Amino acid sequence: MSVRRLDPILVDRIAAGEVVERPASAVKELVENALDAGATRIEITLEEGGRKLIRVSDDGAGMTAADLELAVERHATSKIPDGDLSNIATLGFRGEALPSIASVARVEIHTRAASSDTGHMIRVDDGRKRPVAPAAHSAGTRIEVRDLFASTPARLKFLKTDRAEAQAVADVIKRLAMAHPTVRFSLTGDHLTGLEFAACPASEDGLLTRISQVLGRDFRDNALAVDAERDGARLSGFAGLPTFHRANALAQYLYVNGRPVRDRLLQGAIRAAYMDYLPSDRHPVLALFITCEPRFVDVNVHPAKAEVRFRDPGHIRGLIIGALKQTLADALHRATTTGGDRTIDVLARRSMFQPSFAQHAAPAQNWDWRSSPAAPSGFGEAAQSAFATLPPVADLRSHAAQATTEALDAPLGAARAQLHDTYIVAQTRAGIVIVDQHAAHERLVYEKLKREREASGIARQMLLIPVIVELDGGEVDRLLEAATTLTSLGLVIESFGPGAVAVSEVPSLLKSGDIARLVRDVADTLAETGVATSLERRLDHVLATMACHHSVRAGRRLSGEEMNALLREMEATPGSGQCNHGRPTYVELKLSDVERLFGRK
Repeated sequence: MSVRRLDPILVDRIAAGEVVERPASAVKELVENALDAGATRIEITLEEGGRKLIRVSDDGAGMTAADLELAVERHATSKIPDGDLSNIATLGFRGEALPSIASVARVEIHTRAASSDTGHMIRVDDGRKRPVAPAAHSAGTRIEVRDLFASTPARLKFLKTDRAEAQAVADVIKRLAMAHPTVRFSLTGDHLTGLEFAACPASEDGLLTRISQVLGRDFRDNALAVDAERDGARLSGFAGLPTFHRANALAQYLYVNGRPVRDRLLQGAIRAAYMDYLPSDRHPVLALFITCEPRFVDVNVHPAKAEVRFRDPGHIRGLIIGALKQTLADALHRATTTGGDRTIDVLARRSMFQPSFAQHAAPAQNWDWRSSPAAPSGFGEAAQSAFATLPPVADLRSHAAQATTEALDAPLGAARAQLHDTYIVAQTRAGIVIVDQHAAHERLVYEKLKREREASGIARQMLLIPVIVELDGGEVDRLLEAATTLTSLGLVIESFGPGAVAVSEVPSLLKSGDIARLVRDVADTLAETGVATSLERRLDHVLATMACHHSVRAGRRLSGEEMNALLREMEATPGSGQCNHGRPTYVELKLSDVERLFGRK
C-alpha cells in the first residue's frame, strides 16, 4: 500500500482525539483561552452534559477579524510571542484546541477586541470553515460548541451519562477557579445545581476564600497557610490539618505556574510529608501552588497539559516535603474543628432531639407511655433503682483544686475530671475539651523518641537480666537482620538459639513496659513495612510501636497535676492533635454547642 498524505480534516480529528477526550476537555481549553485573554468574568453553559451545547462567554481582550481568521487554523496561537517553547507563561500553547474542537463539532465564535468598535463572527462546521463576518458583540468573546462528536459517533458512544459529563465539567471549573480567585466563574446547565464563584480580592485571604468556596466552609477553619521558597521555586497555598482528611486524593489540588496538574511526583511528596500523621488509607485535603521560572518546567509532555516534567524533580520534591512538614510541626496540638461537630451530631440525633411535626401533635387522652412498644425497660418510675449498684465512672479529684487563670486561658484548658479512667475533661474559656489520654501520650512519647534519635541517639537502659522472647523462625530472622537499626533506636537484641532472641537493652523511656510484647510488635512492624520501605519510614514505624507501649494506658487513674501536665505538654508538641495511628487525640465542644443541646440557644 502506497504512502499518502492524510486529509486535513482527518488530521484535525486525529488531533482532537488527543486534546478533546470529552466535553470537560473542550471546556478546559476554552476557559484557559479566556483566562489567557485577561478575562475577569467567565460564564459557562451546558446542555445535555456538553454534548448538545457548550457556551463559554468572557470579557477578555477579544479578537480582531484577522485574529479570528487564524484562531481556527491549526498551529496558530498568540501564546508564544517570541517562539520560545522553553518559556511558556500562559495556560495553553499548543495551537490545536479550537481547530481540534471545530473538527468534531459545529463551532460559532463571536468576538470584539477591546480596542475595536466592531465585532466579528465565524462558523466552522465539522472542520469546514466559513468566512469571517461582521456581528454585534460586546468586548470579549463568546464561543458556542454544538453537537460535539456528532461527526465521530465512535467517540460519542464512549461518553458517560449526561450527569457524569456535567460533573466532570464542574470539576474542571473548580480546579481553574481555585487558581484564579480574582475571576468570577459561573456554570449553569441541566444535571447541575449551578456553580458560581464570586470574585475574591487578590490577597492570601482572598485565595483562602476561593479555596473554601470549592472545598467547603470547614476547610477555612482547618487550613494551614504554606509559604516556602528554595532556589527560585516557591510553594504557597493551604494544607488541611492531618485530622481533616478524606478517603481519596480527589480533594488535593496542585498547580504549577497556574496550571492545574495531576502529577505522581507531587502526590508522592505529599504522601511523604503527611506519612507521620495520617493512616495509610486516608488522604489530606490541600491546595498547593508551585511557582517557578518557566524554563525550569516542561509543560509540553501531555496533550491535555495535565502533567509536567521538572528539570530538577528532587528539588521540587524536597521543597514540598520540607515546607509541609514544617507547617504541620508549627501547628502543634491543633486538631480539626469538625471533631466537635461530629460529637454534637452523635449526641443530638435528629430523631431524638428534633421531633417531627407529627410528634408535636397532642397525644390521645387515654395514651399511656408504659404500653408503648418503645417504652424503656429496667427503669423504675420513681427510684430508678437500676442505677443503684453502678460504681462511679468519673474521678473528680482534679475539680477540688481551683483552676488557675493561666490554665483556663490555655488552648486545652484546665483539667476538671477523668472519665472511665480514660478520658480527661478540661474546661476552657470557650467550652470543654475531651482528651483521650492514651492516644495523646502515645504521640508525646513518639515525638520525644524522634527528638532523641535526631539529637544524640536514643538513651538506653541495660537490663539486669536479659529478657528471652520466643518467636518463629521468620520473625527471628527479621529482627536479627534489623539488629543494627534497632540498636540505634535503643533496642539491643541478639540470637538466643533457634526460635528466640535475648533483649539486653531497651530505650530508657520504655524500661517499665512489657518488653516481650514490644519485641513481638516490632517484629510484626518489620514484616509489615518490608525491606523495600525507606529506612526513615521503617525507623518511624518502629518508634511508633515503642511509643504505644510506654504511653499512659486507658484505665490508669491520673491525678489533677498529671492531667494538667499532659495538657500543657500536648500544647507544646508538634502533631499532638492526632496519635501515631492518625486518630484525633481530643475533641473540643464550644459552650454554644453544649447550650444548643439543652435548648438554651
